[in-house]
Amino acid sequence: MMKRTPILAILGLVASCTSHNPHRVTDLESGRVYYTRDLRRGLSSGKIRLTDAKTGETVVIGSSKVEQIPEEEFAREVGAK
Repeated sequence: MMKRTPILAILGLVASCTSHNPHRVTDLESGRVYYTRDLRRGLSSGKIRLTDAKTGETVVIGSSKVEQIPEEEFAREVGAK
């Protein structure tokens, strides 16, 4: 009989590495700030992959500061659509 615990644990890790909440992400090397709802963290690399809400650009950042922000701030920064 196949054990389900490892599969559930893997699914839990994958789910915890993706977020659709609004975030402000600062690239610590360049100082550039991004606003996103599409944020993914690499499990082994530690890098952040995001889609910038202002430009639609996909960005990968090695060293970052990630902060979840209120909906109002996100709307103000990217422009309400």
